[in-house]
Amino acid sequence: MPLLDPTLWSGKAHIGGWTAMAGGTAPVVEPATGEVLDVIGVATAEDVSAAAERAARAQTAWARTPYTERAAVLRRAGDLFTRHAEEIQQWLVREAGSIPGKAAFETGTAAQECYEAAGLVSRPLGEVLPSAEPRLSLARRVPAGVVGVIAPFNVPLVLAIRSVAPALALGNAVLLKPDLRTAVSGGVALMRVFEEAGLPADVLHLLPGGADTGAALVAAPQVRVISFTGSTAAGRRVGATAAEHLKRAHLELGGNSALIVLPDADLDRAVSTAAWGSFFHQGQVCMSTGRHLVHASIADEYVERLAEKADHLPVGNPAKEEVALGPIIDAGQRDKIHQLVRSSVDGGARLLAGGTYEDLFYRPTVLTGLTDASPAYAEEVFGPVAPVRAFSDLDEAVALATATPYGLSLGILTGDVLRGLDLAERIPTGLVHINDQTVNDEAVAPFGGVAASGTGARFGGAANIEAFTETRWITARSTQAAYPF
Repeated sequence: MPLLDPTLWSGKAHIGGWTAMAGGTAPVVEPATGEVLDVIGVATAEDVSAAAERAARAQTAWARTPYTERAAVLRRAGDLFTRHAEEIQQWLVREAGSIPGKAAFETGTAAQECYEAAGLVSRPLGEVLPSAEPRLSLARRVPAGVVGVIAPFNVPLVLAIRSVAPALALGNAVLLKPDLRTAVSGGVALMRVFEEAGLPADVLHLLPGGADTGAALVAAPQVRVISFTGSTAAGRRVGATAAEHLKRAHLELGGNSALIVLPDADLDRAVSTAAWGSFFHQGQVCMSTGRHLVHASIADEYVERLAEKADHLPVGNPAKEEVALGPIIDAGQRDKIHQLVRSSVDGGARLLAGGTYEDLFYRPTVLTGLTDASPAYAEEVFGPVAPVRAFSDLDEAVALATATPYGLSLGILTGDVLRGLDLAERIPTGLVHINDQTVNDEAVAPFGGVAASGTGARFGGAANIEAFTETRWITARSTQAAYPF
């Protein structure tokens, strides 16, 4: 039986549904063809307020549910992501423009996130503290309450479930706001999985919408923690609003990650690795390799071979053809990419491959002859663009790599792993990958950036416990305390 048939969603467990929102509906559009696949409800501030009230009421009972039962719901959810993987993948391909391999990665990771979250509930959630008084003194982690999750369009399933699953496992209720452009694969899919897994009514709510919906979610008084993944500009607004309302915001933001290629790197593998880092999912990944820093002794050959590879990568509809790159999510994003490329070329950069598009299909692009001021080098492009610059020594490589407001991911390709690790120590980022490109993720690993890339690691194991719980101090005496007045 299909999971994502709107006629099968009971609507009893969660506010809304595919269309039952006060904001009307929005089309679900396939970027590769422009076809309207379905419609999705749009949540208003009133929908958010109603959902928050219902979630707060439901959360208390969910938090008191035996940990074994909460773990069982998460394990069943993981099984359901596996059982319905093919159906969900079809939505990821058509709605998000994913190639099939990327869609399979998302469903596999979603299942693993649920299994890892199920394991959180049986971890020790506190410690015994010393006390100068005759009493038992404890520090205990307790659920934060209601958690707001705001997820983007690019990796919609993974970037939602990696917050939703641990937050639920630890006894919280969750309000999920997916991007309207991917609200089925990044929203409805999760809702249906958890409904089928037996999650109690009102513990998880789906609130598709735009910036106004997100702002209402952040401001809702019942919401105590915000988990936001998106652009740095939007993240600053989320963080400011959260601070105004005295609530925590975990921000996973943009990046302009560097791949440093040292002269002893295997050039054949380096070019393949580099192409994946810049062109995977059309470059629409926060960790994408946005700057290729290559030793001058190999830079000319590197850029020539990277351009040749880019010219031969097939671009097209991933639902109909075997391609390496699918469509950009929409025309606005495509035009931003193209403007950054053209303004860089107008400023003196050389275009060695790509720089053209048809409809929403943007050719993988390689640029060289860049300066610090070249827009496609200095800014996060969020498209299939590989800007390449040469460096003469390690000090220059460090200077180039650190000359950015971002600090998300770093890749270093070298024949000397220890030298790579030593180099990484000089470049502040949240993620480092020696002999690999910058796009990596695992359910068990901490994930997060520094500086303009976010507020630090908040995914994986203990980081999830810290993110989605509060610390409570508890004391107990055997007899009632006596005081002098």
